[in-house]
Amino acid sequence: MRTEEKKVKPRRAFPRGRQLENSALAELRDLIGDERVDSTLRRRDLLIEHLHALQDTYGYLSMPRLRALASFMNLPMAAIYETATFYAHFDVVHDEQAPPPGITLRVCDSLSCRLAGAQALHQALIDGADPERVRVRRAPCMGRCDTAPVVAVGHRHVCHASVEDVDVAIEQQQVQPEEIKGQRLADYRSGGGYGLLTDCREGRVSVESLIQELEHAGLRGLGGAGFPTFRKWQAVRAEPGPRYAVINADEGEPGTFKDRYYLQRHPHAFLEGALVSAWAVEAQALYIYLRDEYPGLHRVLNNAIAELEAAGIVEPGFVILRRGAGAYICGEESALIESLEGKPGKPRHRPPFVAQKGLFGRPTLVNNVETVYWIPRIHAQGAEWFASQGRHGRRGLRSFSVSGRVVRPGVHVAPAGITLNELIEEYCGGMADGHRLLAYLPGGASGGILPASKADIPLDFDTLQEHGCFIGSAAVIVLSDQDDLAAAASNLLSFFADESCGQCTPCRVGTEKMLTLLERDTWDEETLRQLAGVMSDASICGLGQAAPNPVLSLLRDFRSELASYNLIAKG
Repeated sequence: MRTEEKKVKPRRAFPRGRQLENSALAELRDLIGDERVDSTLRRRDLLIEHLHALQDTYGYLSMPRLRALASFMNLPMAAIYETATFYAHFDVVHDEQAPPPGITLRVCDSLSCRLAGAQALHQALIDGADPERVRVRRAPCMGRCDTAPVVAVGHRHVCHASVEDVDVAIEQQQVQPEEIKGQRLADYRSGGGYGLLTDCREGRVSVESLIQELEHAGLRGLGGAGFPTFRKWQAVRAEPGPRYAVINADEGEPGTFKDRYYLQRHPHAFLEGALVSAWAVEAQALYIYLRDEYPGLHRVLNNAIAELEAAGIVEPGFVILRRGAGAYICGEESALIESLEGKPGKPRHRPPFVAQKGLFGRPTLVNNVETVYWIPRIHAQGAEWFASQGRHGRRGLRSFSVSGRVVRPGVHVAPAGITLNELIEEYCGGMADGHRLLAYLPGGASGGILPASKADIPLDFDTLQEHGCFIGSAAVIVLSDQDDLAAAASNLLSFFADESCGQCTPCRVGTEKMLTLLERDTWDEETLRQLAGVMSDASICGLGQAAPNPVLSLLRDFRSELASYNLIAKG
């Protein structure tokens, strides 16, 4: 009986998939360092920083370099690719694609910039651009709504932009990077700066007394949620260590730019408040997550942190500055934690809350920039001083980011509870010439839209909910009788559709579907309301839950305007 010879399957010379290019790995080591010598370079939480290094150096992320990074960090290529493609500021170029032009223009597409003519500017830039040298893209809010329209030329921002200004910036971007002169340590200390931090460390101020002070002052989280600061501190302190402190400087809500104001003008006041917060929860490290749209502030904070380290106020490496990469969702605290860990910024299911299980699985205090900025001032001037500043029965001060149809847009520090009419007349110089107040957004894109007839409602936490709105980060966008409310709602829904992380179906599909319904000649009101209910009830985080607010506001308070656009029936 004849025995058949067993066929031996030839072994592969290489693993499946695209192969690592040794030259790309050598380039990466020259740029970042040698992971064979310093294994800490392989830490997962450094992934986004490594991606930034590649993007900044080469202008895009090629697949060979991503494969080299996967080998460098000993991570699956899928993890590298998923993270790189999640963030808008990373340009991933596939093997079959040509690299992008050397210069990218990003034209802000936020509502404030739209009001200032960004659409026409965007088209003019496209018409005049050399496609071999320049590409033009739309981009979400850049945090400069008071100087709309805004165009980013690489990492340089052109405010009150015109085609001519952008052309000049294109020629100068390599030799004139964006520079901001921040407050120096010596100047801040000459006025008593870091006195509170010293008193805390040396036992003259206890955690308990400072918590009582913040409770009496009524200081709440000023990033949007409004959770009492003292309670957040207590919640984190109640959990076993080690603990971390994180500052959320990723203000991406369209219309919001107050944190930029404080970081630019008062970096050391902010840092003292942040360090006191870290001290209060006995944090192992203090992380600052800064949005990538603020490159000048990245240098300001780096310099300020270096000053603190040189003066011996903080240990080297205790304050860690990290860059975002263009993802609005990372303003949500659990998504921010995911991003700090080097992952796509997708919100976590809760519980557990980040105060229980946050950064690296440890209890984490997350505070907003403006919140911690007020801590040294409250201690210096007294809790009663801060609490007594409000109007109409409210307490404290708020920093209103005002943009749109007013004479003086900008950050205006005003009493909590001030009304829009008071804010416009006392702080903003009135309405812009030729404009009459029609509507306003009290809390940015997600806070809803209120009519001029409701411009005497106190602006603060807990005062707007009965009107279907909320104040959030106090990003006030003022609309006039010359503005199209339906177009404004479509602009806001387009933003939410673009910025949805895609994790949950109600938000991912709901925002796109709602935008499609808004773009029809007539609105299907019943379907819009049903869809809004599903999104509000079933979305994982606040993005999907709040995205329908602008539309629901128009259906509630602006029916006559919608009827005049022939979007809904009269009556």
